Amino acid sequence: MYLVTGATGNVGSELVTALAGAGAPVRALVRRPDTPLPEGAEAVLGDLNRPDSLAGALDGVRGMFLLPGYEDAAGLLARARDAGVRHVVLLSGESAALEDMTNAVSRYMTLAERDVRASGLSWTFLRPRAFMSNALRWLPQLRAGDTVRVPFANVRAACVDPRDIADVAARALAGDGHEGRIYELTGPESLLPADQIAVLAGVLGRDLRCVGLSDEEARADMEQAMPPEYVAAFFSFYSDGTLDESKVHPDVLEVTGRPPRTFAQWATAHAEDFR
Repeated sequence: MYLVTGATGNVGSELVTALAGAGAPVRALVRRPDTPLPEGAEAVLGDLNRPDSLAGALDGVRGMFLLPGYEDAAGLLARARDAGVRHVVLLSGESAALEDMTNAVSRYMTLAERDVRASGLSWTFLRPRAFMSNALRWLPQLRAGDTVRVPFANVRAACVDPRDIADVAARALAGDGHEGRIYELTGPESLLPADQIAVLAGVLGRDLRCVGLSDEEARADMEQAMPPEYVAAFFSFYSDGTLDESKVHPDVLEVTGRPPRTFAQWATAHAEDFR
């Protein structure tokens, strides 16, 4: 049995689908018992911030897919170990490698990896770059017109399809030889925001225009949506250049046996989400 936490998120939902589609026994941790799931997947309730609520969810589980950033990760992992879980696949990020405790994002990624390493469980870390699905944040602007204003317009990223992350996670959970591995997950190309918007324009049949925000405009916009420490973290990454997500890595191909999906493939598959 495999337990997928964050089962309704970008990666978790794809992972539940991948495991269920392969006939693997999969249990999805959800907040509502009526959450729609693929055929063959079992819904189970629990709160990752309350490890004592997970007794039923962990019963009979061999491998667990885990997100970072929970209040008592050490307690959660201890309960998982005591319940018989043997392997954890952690969704982390490239900023964990920075181990920058002054950066809010790097800090919680780093601490999550440290907790898993100290848990006594075998592990695999997934460090994806920016998700292709982040493009969905442009939806309000696309509904209002054809101009998309973006922060950090000159920053390239080898963005990755969440489905590719899930496919790697499924193999790391159900296969052998992934223990102690760190996978750097990227798409096949490094793109600017303007490149992504040009792809969307072609897929949607619209004449879209990308406009870069100044740092002052970007900061004011981001502060409306996230705490100040996270705004500072992203400015450190992308304005100060402490994080470089532009390099393309071969890990998706090496683990899955097929190339990672392009942004054009992702955009085509999700075109209806933009209409």
